[in-house]
Amino acid sequence: MSIKVMVVDDHPMWRDAVARDLAEAGFEVVATAGDGDQAVRRAKAAAPDVLVLDLNLPARPGVQVCKELVGHNPALRVLVLSASGEHADVLEAVKSGATGYLLKSASTEELLDAVRRTAVGDPVFTPGLAGLVLGEYRRLASEPAPAADADGPDAPRLTDRETEVLRLVAKGLSYKQIAERLVISHRTVQNHVQNTLGKLQLHNRVELVRYAIERGLDDE
Repeated sequence: MSIKVMVVDDHPMWRDAVARDLAEAGFEVVATAGDGDQAVRRAKAAAPDVLVLDLNLPARPGVQVCKELVGHNPALRVLVLSASGEHADVLEAVKSGATGYLLKSASTEELLDAVRRTAVGDPVFTPGLAGLVLGEYRRLASEPAPAADADGPDAPRLTDRETEVLRLVAKGLSYKQIAERLVISHRTVQNHVQNTLGKLQLHNRVELVRYAIERGLDDE
């Protein structure tokens, strides 16, 4: 089954080049857009699996586009492709629901690999940014979160394997690394993560990592 991708960038030549590279690699490019408002409209209509999104957009900033579209469809994966490696931009993108963040200096091969990994829910970050994001997860976890009582008598129970996967997610491992460490398939790791999200009524990896860190799972 081909992965449906949408490309959003306000530079037509760049947007067309990325769309062409993706199409030639076998992805199904279902839409492109050049500004924020257009991106939201077209993404809701085209329902891509992965949104390749620039942050610097006319009409509406990329982080707003990301937040609205992920809110509309939590299954959507967003890979930010930006010229900015500023830490504030990276963290804002992750908080708005982006699954990964790649700099535009990346090679075509790195982009294609990033889209494939993003499609299955793997967090993909330009080297050097992953540690920054994990540090931000930890900071967020130290702040009180308005959440349901997840430790009460009616708290959902995770299986030993789900807890094990959750602990490794909190340590910042990719799904591929978790699969290798536990000697299980990548798909099995995905299934455990999805089951855990459902049980805990969480929506994305950011919330999942925060939940794990709050309970000290990353230190075990």
